[in-house]
Amino acid sequence: MEERVIEFANVLRRNGVRVSLAENMDAFRALERVGVADPLLFRHALRATLIKRGSDIQPFEELFDFFFLGIGQAIDALDRRIMQELGLSPEQFQEMLERIERLLKEMEGDLSELTRALLTANRGELERLLREAAQREVESGYNNGLRFTPYTRLGGRLGLERVQSDIERFRAMLQMLGGAGDEPPNVLHYLDERMRDLNRLLREIIQQEQRKQGVEPRDFSQRGSLADKSFAFYTEDDIRRMNDAVARLAQRLKNRLSVRRKKAVRGRFNVKETLRHNLQYGGVPFHIRLDRRKKTKPQVMILCDISDSVLNASRFMLQFVYSVQDLYAKVRSFVFVSELGEVTRLFEENDIHQAVETALKGDVIDVFSHSNFGRAFEIFYRDYFSAVNGKTTVLIIGDGRNNYNRPSDWVLREIQQKAKQLIWLNPESRMTWGVGDSEMPRYAPHCDVAEECRNINQLYKIVELVAP
Repeated sequence: MEERVIEFANVLRRNGVRVSLAENMDAFRALERVGVADPLLFRHALRATLIKRGSDIQPFEELFDFFFLGIGQAIDALDRRIMQELGLSPEQFQEMLERIERLLKEMEGDLSELTRALLTANRGELERLLREAAQREVESGYNNGLRFTPYTRLGGRLGLERVQSDIERFRAMLQMLGGAGDEPPNVLHYLDERMRDLNRLLREIIQQEQRKQGVEPRDFSQRGSLADKSFAFYTEDDIRRMNDAVARLAQRLKNRLSVRRKKAVRGRFNVKETLRHNLQYGGVPFHIRLDRRKKTKPQVMILCDISDSVLNASRFMLQFVYSVQDLYAKVRSFVFVSELGEVTRLFEENDIHQAVETALKGDVIDVFSHSNFGRAFEIFYRDYFSAVNGKTTVLIIGDGRNNYNRPSDWVLREIQQKAKQLIWLNPESRMTWGVGDSEMPRYAPHCDVAEECRNINQLYKIVELVAP
């Protein structure tokens, strides 16, 4: 405990609180008398011996919570929040955790320690893993520890990609055990929330470590870290920042295409025609021939799965496509879970952000039904296939999880044969394609492009495929 008190005194000094060696000795003697069993007495003993100025009381209280309570307090708060969201009593919540633990033991393949601790709400183990990763990051000496690009580096040390993959495999196993569409809703909702909770915990521990180093906490959701963050981990703040990222990307694409078109106003240099018309001059190009063919604008039809697991990816692509809709001859958009509905008019009649929220919240289709890609594809073929032509790019965003319903992959074959290109973006890891009720091995062969897209950086690369 003496080492912890000395370390705490150093944290106070780094944050502008004057603590002398004599005051450290006073703290040791006080703790010998009151002990450490009573948290309130322990706090009061340190405050009485280490703090001599009234202006230092508030920094002491904040740093004491960071240092001695820290991430454990945040974990407790997240557990209480999720219990409230699920409408469970502590006893019911514990029963659900025990059920999850039994299922995890039956799951094939190894799970990371972090995944197991996160899903079973093992507070002690979860806090230990987070603190060890943070300590290794500080000891590595990269640009003053956690001060720069903290989320990406700490996430790499913890293996967030593997955690998400583990949770996706566990979800697939639950769906297989539950049969077609009978998966327990509380457990599935719990899985989604725990992924978001892990993101909140990372931000919390980064703030704590920065404060300990005497560094003012920065905005960890800056564009760089947001671009690498999986959509499944997005918070409400991240979604608001994603709106800015969409606007920047759309403007960048418009500027690039504007320059390209200005250069092509006079037409492109046509080598064959120039040589043919200058044969009488021995091939000397006295008369330059230009290709003045007018480039027609392409059409885009976008089909977005708006179930919880892919909601943020669909939100991003809807916003992007409609931000640059003047670059296309026609943009038509559809949302689906089991039913399929067109939302094109929403974007014609409303502000883009209002239209996106209306399209995703359930006013157009039933968003609470179980995913049925096959039924949605059949509805598209019946009602809208006639609008597809050789200038149409069809873009599908979804995880391909069909709840063991009829896949209707023949619809994709028909679309691919008729359209300019068919692109599928899947926010799940490729390792889970074909696991459980995933029909991606059936769907992918009929697509010109089928890519894993789990964050903004990956989607940036795909944008080039749908750009005119």
